[in-house]
Amino acid sequence: MFTVAKTSSIAGICARPAAALVTPARLRENAALLIRSAKNIRNEIVMSKCIAITGWVLSAVGGTTGAFSAASVHAQTAAYPAKPIRIICPAAPGGISDLLSRIAAQRLTPIYNQQVIVENRHGSGGHLAGDLVAKAAPDGYTLLQATIAQNAAYAMYSGLTYDPGRDLQPIVLLGESQGVLIVHPSLPVKTVKEFVALAKARPGELNYGSAGAGTAIHMAAELFKWVAGVNLTHIAYKGSAPAMVDLIGGNIQVMFENVASGTPYVKAGKVRALGVTGRSRAPNLPDIAPIAESGVPDYEAVPYYTLSTSSKVPADIVRKLAADSDAFVKAADLQKRWSDLGITPLGGNADAAVKRNAVETAKWSRVIKAAGIRVD
Repeated sequence: MFTVAKTSSIAGICARPAAALVTPARLRENAALLIRSAKNIRNEIVMSKCIAITGWVLSAVGGTTGAFSAASVHAQTAAYPAKPIRIICPAAPGGISDLLSRIAAQRLTPIYNQQVIVENRHGSGGHLAGDLVAKAAPDGYTLLQATIAQNAAYAMYSGLTYDPGRDLQPIVLLGESQGVLIVHPSLPVKTVKEFVALAKARPGELNYGSAGAGTAIHMAAELFKWVAGVNLTHIAYKGSAPAMVDLIGGNIQVMFENVASGTPYVKAGKVRALGVTGRSRAPNLPDIAPIAESGVPDYEAVPYYTLSTSSKVPADIVRKLAADSDAFVKAADLQKRWSDLGITPLGGNADAAVKRNAVETAKWSRVIKAAGIRVD
């Protein structure tokens, strides 16, 4: 320790403990004062001490922003979450995306001791929700229940005001599901082969419904058209429920639907199931073979779902969300619920979700380009 005159302003700075120099503004102020005053110092010991401190202050000024930023992020992560969290669902209430969002909210609420709220923001093929999350404050309090629309099939949109691949960060793979190809009972087909033959004999005459452009239902049908070499006319609805109403009513003839949502109508005889979209049979419809085994060998469409957020959210928060989400996805008491919904739970970390997005984006970009799908 060294002593200096109490009346010297520079002495006061030099004698001040380093802990007192706690803000960028204070550091810059002290550095400037040290530089101005050092010329008047005669005491060599004090001079050497002040010069050393001046160098420390100046170097600290240069690194202050990063240091304070890192400390702020660490504090933010340690306290997270300190308020309610929103999960933005890109679909209307009642569909599979809505159900997955609500399961996530119900499971994360007791984990965090904070309310997790689901907000349905459907529209623009799910990109109304994606845009909202991408542009929200990057603090981890606004999440997205992302589907193929935001994860992999966004190449079809020309007017997006955000870049899903750049602006969204997948947190965890929630799960994947199978779809089922269903037709109105009046259609004179009982197998996939018969349907393909009919569609080729009547190009463009058969209408298929979807939950909207870019949704899993839409992309499953477009992949089928491309691989099977048939021409079906797309009718986009605002959600799968109104599309199902029109299929049952005979206003459209064909639809791809999530297995869990379509099964009740199949069992009631209101629609006829021809094949499932995955590589194996679905537990809900054990008598229905995969489309790939029924005449279209190269076909496979497996919708998957992630919990995502803004790509600017700190990595520590993303890791925390991923770990806690992985835990509830794999919880033993939730497995029957997943089965009832036709969902295969996945889980894992953010890296696994990023890799899945990359594979699926490559696949669906090829389909979009080959089919010439474009949405303005």
